[in-house]
Amino acid sequence: MTPDRRRQLLAFLTSLGLDPAPSSAEALAPLDEALSHTSAGLAFNHEQLEFLGDAVLRLAAAEFLERHHPQLTVGERSALRAQLVSDRWLAELGQACQIEAVLRIGPIAAGDKSGKATLRAEACEAVIGALYRIWGTLEPVHRWLTPHWQRTTAELQADPHLHNWKSALQEWSQAEGLGLPSYSSRECNQIHGDSRRFLCTVALGGRELGEGWGGSRRLAEQQAARMALEAVQPQGGPQASRS
Repeated sequence: MTPDRRRQLLAFLTSLGLDPAPSSAEALAPLDEALSHTSAGLAFNHEQLEFLGDAVLRLAAAEFLERHHPQLTVGERSALRAQLVSDRWLAELGQACQIEAVLRIGPIAAGDKSGKATLRAEACEAVIGALYRIWGTLEPVHRWLTPHWQRTTAELQADPHLHNWKSALQEWSQAEGLGLPSYSSRECNQIHGDSRRFLCTVALGGRELGEGWGGSRRLAEQQAARMALEAVQPQGGPQASRS
């Protein structure tokens, strides 16, 4: 690792709120690996740390919700965590921390505008894995992500329609080996803006788990998924989801 790269990585950690940080080239090697995209053609790349970061992210998000929102039901936590670990959220995080400025990437991938969001999301997961590898605990992950998670949860709680109940239910059903939920909606009236315009039922394996009303099919499906999550909660609760 060159001295310039080492200084760049240390400055990046400082920008994440992780100062002081291990400063030797050996200690920073996982971060260098995390910020080296496969397209760069180096001897190492981000993929293994991205895999680790995915698991670390989910656990850290669960801890965040347990610490800061203990009043939420298991179903509500699952729906919230679905947002806090989503690819979309990670891409926004990557943009906020300007991760591309420290990412080593090949010219073709760098010029692919349609792949920017995926690039940022993958890099953030890899960095999360690197932080866990360097420190050996979740503490630096919480220091970096908690302020971002607090803003996101405040937005979601201000507008419950932003909750991704469908993704949370799908993750739970697949983890339980039950397949994918099926949704059936019908329009009960044609009054624009009526919160009971559409009625949706959701089923798994032919068994109806919940129903919900909404002013649109999408909202009715989300409410049905929410009711289903609450229904299965006594059976151990849904697992976290990611969309």
